[in-house]
Amino acid sequence: MSEETGTNIEVVREATRALARKYDNDYWLEKDRNHEYPWEFVKAFAAGGWLGAMIPEEYGGLGLGLQEAGAMMEEIAASGAGMSGGSAIHFYVFPPAPIVKYGSEEMKKKYLPQIASGEMLLAFGITEPSAGVDTSRIKTKAEKVDGGWVINGEKVFITNAQNAHRILLLARTSPRDDEHPLRGMTIFCAEMDRNHVTAHEIDKMGRAAIDTNQLFIDNLFVADEDVVGEVGRGFNYIIDGLNPERIVVGLEGIGIARAALEIATEYAKTRVVFDRPIGKNQAVAHPLADSWIRIHAARQVAMSAAKLFDEGKPCGPEAAAAKYLGAEAGYETANRGFSTLGGYAYAKEYHIERLLREVRLLPNAPFSQEMVRNFVSQQVLGLPRSY
Repeated sequence: MSEETGTNIEVVREATRALARKYDNDYWLEKDRNHEYPWEFVKAFAAGGWLGAMIPEEYGGLGLGLQEAGAMMEEIAASGAGMSGGSAIHFYVFPPAPIVKYGSEEMKKKYLPQIASGEMLLAFGITEPSAGVDTSRIKTKAEKVDGGWVINGEKVFITNAQNAHRILLLARTSPRDDEHPLRGMTIFCAEMDRNHVTAHEIDKMGRAAIDTNQLFIDNLFVADEDVVGEVGRGFNYIIDGLNPERIVVGLEGIGIARAALEIATEYAKTRVVFDRPIGKNQAVAHPLADSWIRIHAARQVAMSAAKLFDEGKPCGPEAAAAKYLGAEAGYETANRGFSTLGGYAYAKEYHIERLLREVRLLPNAPFSQEMVRNFVSQQVLGLPRSY
């Protein structure tokens, strides 16, 4: 890492930490309780130019690398915003990546400045009920017509669909070939035409401020100019975005771990039982100390992976490890924080239960801990494929 890059990362950390912490735990408690999208928070980051963190400067963005963007996302999660704040910003910063890398010049000029300014909110539509992690088996289909494509199908676990203006939609443009199952899928930057896309919100465990949806797509027309890159190569473009997503999810888990550790540590210092602060007891202190160590180690792995990505070097195993360690640190620290607060952990006003609910998503998604171990077993250790 160059001295200039290191300086940039710290500048980004300090600036985004100060901005995110203007919105305290009580703000996020109300957003969670009311299932209300955090538009004030999003607009504040838009005003600072942060929504275009990884969009090139010529299209209205900041042109930063993954190291800087990842540091920003960690600070957002660490502020107490958790995944509600993290996802609200995440979906401006990372889903546009296929457009940045593969979109036509006209597409970039048309959409990227709107995303960077916060005028356009994107959703990202890959997962389907019957496909799960086997993306080759998606059934959403795009058929060629004059001037464009007509899409029909179903998607699930789609973030932002209640408010999104457009959706990056992965659909089959040719039938699945068993010999080449990942070919024949295409990405479309489709308008969220509510006459042809129905979004049913899923009532879920955490991240209540951000909507998650099941989509039903019925004869949605997408013009030829809204095809991202080449027809049939959509899966390749998705793969290019997996490593940065995994790294950043790991950093968001680390941020939540920091927020939980802050709450637990303060409580352990001030809660007096048997005439002594509970933090004086090693059974309380040692798990929190262990969490600090794991947070520190997980961040080193994640930022190292981000550096490899920024340098254009292979980083698949490192990105997987970053996600694994960040999710583990986030969940374990929040769970230990919950134990530290005892009965008060159940009270929403102490905020730890909200962080625990939000971080519990990360061991499962977007790449489960089990699939990380499968990936490392096969791709790094050379062991036989288990599925």
